[in-house]
Amino acid sequence: MEESNITPNRPPKNWLVESILVTLFCCLPFGIVGIVHASKVDSKYGSGDYAGAEQASADAKKWTMIGFWIGVAVAVVYALFFALGIGGAMLGGMQ
Repeated sequence: MEESNITPNRPPKNWLVESILVTLFCCLPFGIVGIVHASKVDSKYGSGDYAGAEQASADAKKWTMIGFWIGVAVAVVYALFFALGIGGAMLGGMQ
């Protein structure tokens, strides 16, 4: 079989903005991994490695989503901690 040299019309989504936001607001380690993979998408696409660009996009999405959901889970636990009064009781006992 002959390999097809068809160039996709658009590069895959790079998830860079989302990864930066996750890094700033949710979960630093997973956001950084997402940024690393997101930065590879456009360079791989530009060099003609379309499969590599797709894989880098999928990896960036995976790590960005992991960081986002961990950030959401931590925020919910934090809110519950103070909503149930545990945090207030601990802070009140420190006086």
